[in-house]
Amino acid sequence: SIFAQPFSALMKRNWISFLILASLITPGFKPHPKKPVVPQKPVQHLILITTDGFRWQEMFKGADPDLLQDPDYTPQGETLSWLYDGDTPEERRERLMPFFWRVIAKQGQLYGNRQHNNKVNTANAYSISYPGYNEILTGNTDLGIFSNGKKNNPNRNILEYMNSQPEFEGKVAAFSSWDVFPHILNEKRSKLPINSGYDSLSLATETSAYLNRLQEEGIYKKEHTRHDRLTFIAAKEYMAEKHPRFVFLGLGETDEFAHQGRYDLYLQQANEFDRMVGELWHWIQTTPEYKDNTTLIITTDHGRGQRDARWTGHGLHIKGSSQTWLAMLGPNIPALGEVKEEQQIWQKDVAGLAVGMMQGK
Repeated sequence: SIFAQPFSALMKRNWISFLILASLITPGFKPHPKKPVVPQKPVQHLILITTDGFRWQEMFKGADPDLLQDPDYTPQGETLSWLYDGDTPEERRERLMPFFWRVIAKQGQLYGNRQHNNKVNTANAYSISYPGYNEILTGNTDLGIFSNGKKNNPNRNILEYMNSQPEFEGKVAAFSSWDVFPHILNEKRSKLPINSGYDSLSLATETSAYLNRLQEEGIYKKEHTRHDRLTFIAAKEYMAEKHPRFVFLGLGETDEFAHQGRYDLYLQQANEFDRMVGELWHWIQTTPEYKDNTTLIITTDHGRGQRDARWTGHGLHIKGSSQTWLAMLGPNIPALGEVKEEQQIWQKDVAGLAVGMMQGK
């Protein structure tokens, strides 16, 4: 991989991690019998979107009825049941994620429904955020990245790589709610425009000024993460003014609410994420610079524990944490909908998929 660091450097950095975890590294990508379906010519614009720690179970089965009825995780569950419960998984998932199931499932592709043995997994064994985003953004499983600490990533990322290509230079940008992303993307080395956490937005627009003022007042300010809606507004405003060709949008509140044990807020944020993706797609299709020439790749950095109390967490020792999902939508993406054939995709393949789309390979 053009993004992978030399094996010898990895070994020198972390002998202990290598000895403990080498046996856990997953094999390479096993292609879909019909091959995942990538455009045969370069895409003009690509937006890579993530929502942190959102389980495949809710994506493909909707709200879990047991967790909806558990007052420890869902206060006032009756209200949430009115919104998100249903007689079948298909009904529940469409109530929770209407854009995904009414639009992407008809016009795009969805991978990761393990009920059909269609699997998407992290290749790293840690199943936490920084290692997951490193995989998504570099195509590299790095044993030396095993925490969420603010350490500059030694691996070259796909935004950095595409920004080095003449046709994309100056047309790449990243927006994130979590303030660790400047380190994941190694802002110091890459020199990428990265708006993360509560960074101000340097645009001469009314929306930008209002957003900056709102962030500065800090009425609802959190310590390490910005509210996803603010990140979304910043990204869309930048796209409207600068028209970048490759954008990364990293959202995070699904994971935050799950860690708090609030299944109600986790569901509401998943629904809000679906709404933001839908709003973005509508904006794309009504904006001349992006209409009919923009592709979305959407995924998550890790899974979570399963139906017992461990659903709130994730990590090396929590079963289900490596299980993720993938969605794609765009004018050149064949409309396969929910892919139900047996398949194994690895999270680290997203980087190559994105670059391949942009370069038409």
